[in-house]
Amino acid sequence: MPYEPPTHTVERSLRATTGARIIAGVDEVGRGAWAGPVTVCAAVTGLRRPPAGLTDSKLISPKRRTEMAGQLKEWVTSHALGHASPEEIDALGMTAALRLAAERALEALPVRPDAVILDGKHDYLGGSWQVRTVIKGDQSCIAVAAASVLAKVHRDAMMAELGLAAPEYAPFAFHDNAGYPSPVHRAALEERGPTAHHRLSWSYLDALPQWRHLKKVRVPVETAAMESGGQLGFDF
Repeated sequence: MPYEPPTHTVERSLRATTGARIIAGVDEVGRGAWAGPVTVCAAVTGLRRPPAGLTDSKLISPKRRTEMAGQLKEWVTSHALGHASPEEIDALGMTAALRLAAERALEALPVRPDAVILDGKHDYLGGSWQVRTVIKGDQSCIAVAAASVLAKVHRDAMMAELGLAAPEYAPFAFHDNAGYPSPVHRAALEERGPTAHHRLSWSYLDALPQWRHLKKVRVPVETAAMESGGQLGFDF
């Protein structure tokens, strides 16, 4: 089924209604994985014509996606990546971890954006950033589509490297599943248990009786704040 190519419509709207000039498209990858970080890319593209075939990274073949990422690195005005580790995801929850990764990406840009376009309907960033959320923004918005491809290719390569880092990681096939659920990944978990790169608060451990004792239970923010005698800096 053919897809409409992304456009600069949202960027132009933000320029007209808010006066923003530097606008970053933001997208994440790794939200549903069992292992590895959640990765966010912030991409500033301006209003130039994008490389042919740019769209949501999930709609591009792995080979073409890698080629596209190479083109985008030369084409974008600037881009940066931010990560939240499995430990941070376990401690903070996914919403706060996404916020942390996005802030790291945005703050790593050479110039602070005037506005941010987030893929999806939820503003997990908020705070001091002017945010516009766009459902399926990775298909409709050029800056978000660029961020989608750059984030996906970067995290896939990172997970492949983790899979090669030590022989004990090979059975999990991170090079193939990037830490997401798969039959091979599940079989390795059942036999070997989670690695240092796995998220230990995730529900997959509920289905693994021999490893269930490793599951981490996140303390609700209200309880943690009461125990610490103060206010914590993250929402859950």
